[in-house]
Amino acid sequence: MELKLRKVGNSVAMIVPKHVRQRMGVKEGDAVYLTETPDGYRLSPYNPEFSRQMELAREVQSKHRDALRELAK
Repeated sequence: MELKLRKVGNSVAMIVPKHVRQRMGVKEGDAVYLTETPDGYRLSPYNPEFSRQMELAREVQSKHRDALRELAK
């Protein structure tokens, strides 16, 4: 899919078609994240840094499950 870049004020905007925004689950004002990949770039509504932090938290929770359970009492 080809997207056009258009001048908006002093900036340049990329216009994303409505059906793409609907499939991504985003609307005007939402944040999207552009991530560089080995194959190019990826546009996503999900924050890759948050995903990485959650994965680290899951590892800690799994490794220290018993200690966390005791602390929660």
